[in-house]
Amino acid sequence: MNKRFLTAGLFFMAVFYFTSAHAQVDSTKRSTVKIGIFAPLYLDSVFSNNTFRYKQNLPRFIMPAVDFVRGAQLALDSLQAGDDYIEATIYDTKSYTQPVSWLIQNKKLDSLQLIIGSVKDAEYLQLAGFAFQKSIPFISATYPNDAGITKNPFLVVVNSTLRSHCEAIYSYILQKHGTDKIYLCRQQGVQEDMVTSYFKQINEQDGKPLLPIEIINFENNLAATFLKTKLDSNENSVLIGASLDETFAGNISKACADLRKSYNITLIGMPTWDGFASLSKKNELADFPIYYTSPFFNNKADELSKWINDNYKKKYKTYPGDMVFKGFESVYLFTKLLAKHGDNFMNNINDKSLKVISDFNFRPVMLKKDATMPDYFENKHLYFIKLVNGSTSKAW
Repeated sequence: MNKRFLTAGLFFMAVFYFTSAHAQVDSTKRSTVKIGIFAPLYLDSVFSNNTFRYKQNLPRFIMPAVDFVRGAQLALDSLQAGDDYIEATIYDTKSYTQPVSWLIQNKKLDSLQLIIGSVKDAEYLQLAGFAFQKSIPFISATYPNDAGITKNPFLVVVNSTLRSHCEAIYSYILQKHGTDKIYLCRQQGVQEDMVTSYFKQINEQDGKPLLPIEIINFENNLAATFLKTKLDSNENSVLIGASLDETFAGNISKACADLRKSYNITLIGMPTWDGFASLSKKNELADFPIYYTSPFFNNKADELSKWINDNYKKKYKTYPGDMVFKGFESVYLFTKLLAKHGDNFMNNINDKSLKVISDFNFRPVMLKKDATMPDYFENKHLYFIKLVNGSTSKAW
């Protein structure tokens, strides 16, 4: 058995332990906190007759959920040293025998006080509906979408929606680049139509545009030669990369980098640009900065991040990825919030004294002007990240 397979086996043993036996601390301590952690682990798919089906590596399609749960387990380990009695159960949302719908129907979740999920699609809707029915906070930790949910003041979206990113970019441009030439650069596509419509709605709230934003449509001509015909070398130019596609991001970044000696260009991309390998090519984009927004920022220099790094490395023989930190932060922060505030959790969701890694600012979202209750709560604090030569830093 090689080391990778051993690590996989140990991980799934840990998952089964937490799923069946809970994570608890001494019941003589002062309060009880019951939480459910949900992620698509696909345990029924990766095991056959109690035998792990993959001989070497863990399958890539489960790795985001695996990392999230590993981070959650580290948080539970840390929380056990505190004063609260914690009952935490990890649920596999892709279970064949006990899916989320079955858990709800058979009242297996009724005792939960908090739901934390790295979920989407049907499970997202099912957990949100259950949370509303039972008045239980549902923390959507990683999915950047409201899934069309309305009138649910118990849904908390941590990973900000695309509209919020567009709002943050627009606000920054309005404050810092209001007199510069502003271009919204896009290609054909449904997502691109959505981004364009968001900027149009934000810019024309009073019926007419506040900023003169020019749209540049690219077909197969996204290169410096074409972009040069649209820009003015005597003006500062702000380009909004209005596409979530990596190929588009790489092409427009290279075109801007090629023109940087003659044109003063600021390129701001979409949140998906975080992690695009094509934007870290030093030979093509050397010293050219690219900006994008993100609800998470961690330079991993603080003591807690170092502790996570060290403990994760000891347990899994590798360094943690971003999903590990998201799993840790969501479980640690919101469990502590529940332990401190109990039934008054939602009114104290912005308690800054419990900050873990990132800054969050949860605000009620009301999609209609005449709404009488929030459709959900969403993190509106977004970092502006600067990417240059493969390294990231907080820009604004």
